[in-house]
Formats: sequence, structure tokens, C-alpha cells
Amino acid sequence: MKRRLVAAIACRNQGSRLYGKPLQNLDVSESIRIIDNIIACLESLPCIDEIVLGISEGVDNEAFKEVARSKGVRYVIGDQIDVLSRLVACGQLAGATDVFRVTSESPFLYFEEVEELWRLHQKQSFDATFMDEVIDGCGFEIIRLEALECSHTNGDHRHRSELCTLYIREHLADFKVHKAPPPPTLVRKDLRLTVDNPEDLAVCRIVYGVFKDLAPRIPVAEIVAFLDANPKLIEWIAPYTEAGYSTMYR
Repeated sequence: MKRRLVAAIACRNQGSRLYGKPLQNLDVSESIRIIDNIIACLESLPCIDEIVLGISEGVDNEAFKEVARSKGVRYVIGDQIDVLSRLVACGQLAGATDVFRVTSESPFLYFEEVEELWRLHQKQSFDATFMDEVIDGCGFEIIRLEALECSHTNGDHRHRSELCTLYIREHLADFKVHKAPPPPTLVRKDLRLTVDNPEDLAVCRIVYGVFKDLAPRIPVAEIVAFLDANPKLIEWIAPYTEAGYSTMYR
């Protein structure tokens, strides 16, 4: 059976530190939002067969329906807390065998290894492939839909949350898991490229402004070189790196 890889993006606007993170503009003058760059980057990857938005229920999230319509992608509506159920529903809607997971507030995907890891994922019959150790916000997960369904059935409330692969990570003996190492230069615990705070957004806007001609496929290595040449930007995000890395592999 031909495998079908579907990118599922869980979307919600609620946030205590920064409201509406996926809909924040990376380019204010051109009205290019974080979610726009994510979808465009995913569309550029030949291995992604379809993109589906997993939208949280509630009036605050109605805007994502228009995002889906404007981008020509399908969507599901689901429980606000049970993010895992929304990922499963995205996969089921699109007839996925496997789900490609990225977060909706992280605009700069480490895209360079996606195709090769998808080939390896299929060849080795992995249940899950994790690109974990790369800079916070640039990683991704490839998971068999059956493994996600199993996680939802057998897990508890902790697993039916935004920690969508926690059940797999806590039951490694039950799944065939590959943790793919990124290049050592992209293992940087002093950096983050995800938007959870106003300072994160400010840095990502500056980065996008510098590299917009390369968008949506902006090489993370070039971003790292730029940030290293501009240490003041690293200072802006420094207060949030430790907390971010403490939870991102769960």
C-alpha cells in the first residue's frame, strides 16, 4: 500500500503570553503571517500529500477556517485541550497512513532533511521519526496514524494534550522509534525560533525581513549565522530558552 503523509497543524488563538500566535505577522507590510509561511513551506515539500488544519473549537478560533479556505486546505474542528484527538482527526479526514507534525507558532522549519527522513521512515517501518535536538521551533515529527490512534486510546489526559507524542516517548518498547540527529551546528540550546512571547515575535520578524527573498524555505543554518552576528537578538530570547527546552521533547 502506498503510504500517504499528511501534515496536521493544530491551531488555536488562546495564549496567556501572546494572543493569536499563528496569525501574528512575520511581514507586517505584506501581511504575511506565521501560519502563511508554515503552510507555504509544507506545500513546497514533495513528500507532503496534503495539509489539514486541526482547529480548536471556540469563537476565538473562527479565523482559522478562513485561513483554510484561503489556502485551499481542509480542516477539522476539535477539543481545545485534546490536541492529540485533532491530529488523529486530521489524519483520518485525509486518509493518511502517517502524520507530519509541526507546531503552528514556529515559522522556520528545518526542511532540508524531511524528504530523506520520510524515505527512511518508510523503509525501516518506523512508527515514529523525531527530529528533536534541532533548535526549538525548527523540528518535526513523522508518526504513523495507527501509533497516534493507539496513543489516544491507551493514554490518559496527559497524553491527550499538546504533548501529542508523549505516550510514544514513554512507551518506547512498544513502538519502533527513530530519533534523527540534526547537524551539530543546529544543536543550540541558547537559541529558539518559536513564537511564544513578544520578544520571540520581534526576533522572528527581523529574521524574516532579512531572509524574505528565500521564503518560505529559509535555511536554519543561515538564520543561526545571522543571529550569531547579532548577539543582541539572542539576548532578547535568552530568558525563554531554558523553559522551552525543558518541555519540547515531551
